[in-house]
Amino acid sequence: MTPRSAFLLGMRALLPMLLGVAPFGVIYGVVALQSGIPPLAAFLMSSLVFAGSAQFLLAQLVGAGAPALLSIGAVGLINLRHALYSASVAPMLHALPRRWKLLLAYLLTDEAYAAAIPHLLADPKSPTAHWLLFGAGFALWAGWQLSTLVGVLLGAQLPADLGLDFALPLTFIAIVVPLIDSRAKFVAALAAGAAAVLLASLPYKTGLFAAALAGLAAGAFLQRVEKR
Repeated sequence: MTPRSAFLLGMRALLPMLLGVAPFGVIYGVVALQSGIPPLAAFLMSSLVFAGSAQFLLAQLVGAGAPALLSIGAVGLINLRHALYSASVAPMLHALPRRWKLLLAYLLTDEAYAAAIPHLLADPKSPTAHWLLFGAGFALWAGWQLSTLVGVLLGAQLPADLGLDFALPLTFIAIVVPLIDSRAKFVAALAAGAAAVLLASLPYKTGLFAAALAGLAAGAFLQRVEKR
């Protein structure tokens, strides 16, 4: 596979997910403006933070007048799940130059990971697999910037309660379900989902991180039991 074909494959794998991401980006732009964030800062946040759930949380904290240190800590906490993605792909990308690792670390998101990981895990390992991850990450980045820009430009005309926020959970369901191909993964998904619901009331979205840990623990435990 050539770098160009791998890049295009990554983009094609990601494009269907934009159907759920795009409305989320538009709503973020509206919410950011209504929270008092200047239009330019709201748009630039999509390039600097590049994480939808964290950007929503940050906009809400800014609107509530939360201290800067608290806002930064909360955003960092909700983004800790990306460390799990990084640990997963690191063995496959360890030989890349530092410039590639920095670029892919910036573009590594939930959707880009889900689109690329089946190909990264395939045997034999492709020497151009990083181009596939680059293509998926770039497609999501471009779609997110564009949808955010639309939300910022139309923020004065569109209400924040458009009822489109259901699109992102559906996107994550579409990401996860095809990847569940074993009993351990099913139990991990079930445990993480149950924990996320039970811990939804925890402050600053810490329940999401706790749910991720619960899923990892449940999946690892079942794998160990099955091996025995």
